[in-house]
Amino acid sequence: MSVNVSRGVLVVSLMMVLGGCNAGSMGSGLGLSPTEPAAQPATQTAAAVQPFVQGFCPQISLRDGTSVYRTYAKSKSQDAKDVVFQASLADTTRACSRTDTTLTITALLQGRLTSGPQGKAGSINLPIRVTVMDGDQEVTSEIEQYAVNLADVNQPTQFVYTKQVTVPGNVSGMTRVYVGFDEGKKKK
Repeated sequence: MSVNVSRGVLVVSLMMVLGGCNAGSMGSGLGLSPTEPAAQPATQTAAAVQPFVQGFCPQISLRDGTSVYRTYAKSKSQDAKDVVFQASLADTTRACSRTDTTLTITALLQGRLTSGPQGKAGSINLPIRVTVMDGDQEVTSEIEQYAVNLADVNQPTQFVYTKQVTVPGNVSGMTRVYVGFDEGKKKK
């Protein structure tokens, strides 16, 4: 019988605790009245407790004609049998953080690298350009030789490219981030 009484007391106690969590207004369990705000620690300022909404984070777009990059064994060849490797970009995403004066954009790109008939296993540098445009104005443009390791010519490999770009915090809502492969100027 004492086991049943103990279980009953435990269940009733649990129900009272859970009921107390949902009863009354916010702060009533702390002994505060509904109109009395919780006291702030002396070290916090009013600005530190204000809610912050992230707001604008520019979209990322692949520029037309820059999502695929091929190299050929022969410099002027465009023949499929001369392809050394082909890389392509598929998906993008971004994250942003803001300070009083800057906006930092972290761009992530998913890509795939495939060997061609002339390909060999090893590290391959892919020229990836990240450009931030505010309307018609170029804010920044950077190119990076991103190394991707192709372990086996018979197996394509996927890669994720991450680039952090910091721009002035006063960019407009027309700001866009463009990414893609940069082949440089074509020689004639």
